[in-house]
Amino acid sequence: MARSILRLPIVRRMPDIVAPHVRSRMMSGIRGKNTKPELLLRKGLHARGFRFRLHDSALPGKPDIVFPVYRAVIFAHGCFWHGHDCHLFRWPKSREKFWHDKINRNKFVDRDTASALSTAGWRRGVVWECALKGKTRIPLIEVIELCENWLRSDAASLEIRGGVCE
Repeated sequence: MARSILRLPIVRRMPDIVAPHVRSRMMSGIRGKNTKPELLLRKGLHARGFRFRLHDSALPGKPDIVFPVYRAVIFAHGCFWHGHDCHLFRWPKSREKFWHDKINRNKFVDRDTASALSTAGWRRGVVWECALKGKTRIPLIEVIELCENWLRSDAASLEIRGGVCE
């Protein structure tokens, strides 16, 4: 008597190459302040004569760079942490629910922060990590010029992403 065998596809996941406690320590070491993209922006804008405050906790979202004279703020967003739709963002394969919840929460907080800043009369700029690194990066000098032109204008918002400025 022949048995029929149900064949299910085999799903193989790459195991993490480090132990969970090591991965946890590595992730906890990722900074939220003074990131490389933020430092590049600050250095370039300071060299062009802009003076600013950093991480002002009195403003919604604690913006990375605050320009009180221009009533403007700039956020240097990491593509992974803010769920940007670019080549630098990939959904993690482990702990999927945790990461979906975390990144979607970050997106919600970003929208809420933008609304609160606008209501308070502040202009908001975002420079995405993919604008400064990766295959779609823009030369740093151009990113700084775009920020400078926006700061000197009356435009309410600025978004600089890899290869594109909106």
